[in-house]
Amino acid sequence: MVIENRKEVLNYLVSAEHYSLDDLCLLVRVLRAEGGCPWDREQDHHTIRKDLLEETYEVIEAIDTDNPELMREELGDLLMQVVFHAQISTEDGQFNMDDVIHDICVKLIHRHPHVFGSVIAETTDQVLSNWEQIKKNEKHRDTVTGQLKAVPPMLPALMRAEKIGKKAKMFDFPDTESVFDKLEEETSEVRKALESGERESIDEEIGDLLFTAVSLARKAGTDPEKALYDATEKFIARFERLEAEVKKDGHEVADLTMPELDAIWDRIKHKTE
Repeated sequence: MVIENRKEVLNYLVSAEHYSLDDLCLLVRVLRAEGGCPWDREQDHHTIRKDLLEETYEVIEAIDTDNPELMREELGDLLMQVVFHAQISTEDGQFNMDDVIHDICVKLIHRHPHVFGSVIAETTDQVLSNWEQIKKNEKHRDTVTGQLKAVPPMLPALMRAEKIGKKAKMFDFPDTESVFDKLEEETSEVRKALESGERESIDEEIGDLLFTAVSLARKAGTDPEKALYDATEKFIARFERLEAEVKKDGHEVADLTMPELDAIWDRIKHKTE
């Protein structure tokens, strides 16, 4: 790909006082064009797939830390990935950035008939119900199995399990007590698998146990992905205090027995509750 009037384009990009989405698209074209950046020119959809995931998680970090400056920066990085993928597809003759923007506008208008049409939806539940029905009609997902298979396999496992459980709600536990009963059953099966020592059976039963735990979170109205994230952060914070206590006494964590560490852990836990 060759950029016409390349020198003028470069001068414009270097000297512009304020940039627009069109400028970002032009900049990525320059990076991908002859005389551009060797690294950018070598990339395809698959080689930058991981970057898209990383940038998405960095946006989430900015949201979780309530950091607007970081969020502005990370949204820019994420948008650059969208433009990059669109540019690659433009070069391949598949679609361009205008097509991406056109399609999402069409989709949003179609999925908001209560705003752009005559459908009435006065509550969030009604909006979500309409949205799901429209999606099913658009994708021709006439069976529940089709809806389950449509949940992206590459989602984080907890998030995917929660979405699958919601879509299979006609086959859900009637209440939380039923989930507790199932948890006991699955825990028993994990014990048996561990006693057997069969790797495949152990993996399968632990998977069933985790899937049931996600059902409990769903019944309790808890986001399992966030719950596990928060629990992990809490563990790190408490472990940091535990290690500080141990070091204060002139020891290393590895030097103490599990009962000794447990006693310190319980002390720290009671202080923070």
